[in-house]
Amino acid sequence: MKRVKSAEVLATHTRQLFNQAVERAAALLRAGEVVALPTETVYGLAANALNDKAVARIFEIKGRPSHNPIIVHVASLAMARECVRDWPEIATNLARAFWPGPLTMVLPRSNQIPDIVTASGVTVGVRWPSHPFIQSLIRECGFPLAAPSANRSNNLSPTNPDHVFKSLGDRIPLIVDGGQSQIGIESTVIDLTVDPRRVLRPGMIHDIALIAVTGALAGLSTANERTLKSPGLLQKHYSPKAKVAVLEWNNDSELLAETARLNVASQKIHILAHTHIPSASDYGRISVIPHDAEAFARAFYAELHQCDEEGAQVIVVEKLPETSEWSGIADRLKRAAATEF
Repeated sequence: MKRVKSAEVLATHTRQLFNQAVERAAALLRAGEVVALPTETVYGLAANALNDKAVARIFEIKGRPSHNPIIVHVASLAMARECVRDWPEIATNLARAFWPGPLTMVLPRSNQIPDIVTASGVTVGVRWPSHPFIQSLIRECGFPLAAPSANRSNNLSPTNPDHVFKSLGDRIPLIVDGGQSQIGIESTVIDLTVDPRRVLRPGMIHDIALIAVTGALAGLSTANERTLKSPGLLQKHYSPKAKVAVLEWNNDSELLAETARLNVASQKIHILAHTHIPSASDYGRISVIPHDAEAFARAFYAELHQCDEEGAQVIVVEKLPETSEWSGIADRLKRAAATEF
C-alpha cells in the first residue's frame, strides 16, 4: 500500500479556489492517481475510468473486493453513450427526467470500459452527477471517472471531507472539499438490460418516480447473481463500527424495555429517533432527525459517523416508515444492521 504523509485538502468556496482545485485534481487524475471528490450523493474516490491501473488503485486503497463493480461518472449524454454499447430510448427518457442527478443506469458496456471497472461483467453502471465540482472536473479531464464512495470497504460512506480524511487521509494525495453532501446516500441504480426494468439499489429517486418513466419495474435485485451488476448489493455494507439495532417504540418505557434486551450499558447506546423522541437522559446520545425522507437521508450517515466518534457500542435507529420514498434509507439501514448481536 502506497502511503502519503497526509492528504492535501483543497477548498472550493470561491471561484478562484474552485478552479485551482479542478486543475490540481485533473493533473493527478491524468497522471493515474486517485483523488477524493464531492458529489451530491456522497464523497467519491475517483480515478480515470479508462485506465485499468488507476482503477486498480481504488480497489487497493479501499480494500474493495474485486467482484464489486464501480459506477462510471460522466458529464454529458455523449460521454455516457461512449461508455455503453447500446443506448435504448428508455435511457434517453430517464436521462431527460433525472440527469444530472442521483440515478445510475446499468447498460451493456462498451469496449473502452476496462474489465476491472465492471468486475468482468458485460454491463456498466453510468451516472451523470449534479454536483458542479465533479461536472467541471470531468469536463476538464475529458474522460469519465470511476468513483465508488471514498471510504474503506464496507464502512460508512463519507458525506463531508472530514469523514474522508479520517478514513483515507494517509492513503490518497488529495481531498477536494465541496461541503456537505446534499443527498446523503448513494444513487438509485436501475438495470435497463432486463424487461421489466429492475432496481438494483434503491435511493432517493424511488419507484413511483421511476415507474412514471419506465411504466413498470421488477422487484428488487439480490446479490445471488454470479456477476454483480451494481455496487451496494453485498449483505453487509455501509456499516459503522458500532452495531446497529432497528427498534420500534411508542414511549420511554417501551424503549427502555427494548434497549435492556441489548445487554449493553445505556451510556454506550446512542439513539437516532424521528417520531417518538426519548426524554430519558440515560443514553449516551439522543439525536433527532426530521420525519422527512430527504432530510433523514442528508443527516443519516453523518449521525452514524458521530456516534462512532463518541464511542457508541450500539446505535438504535427508530424503525422507518414502509413507504417508497424511504426505501433507499431502509436499504442502507438493513445493510448497516447486518451484523448479529
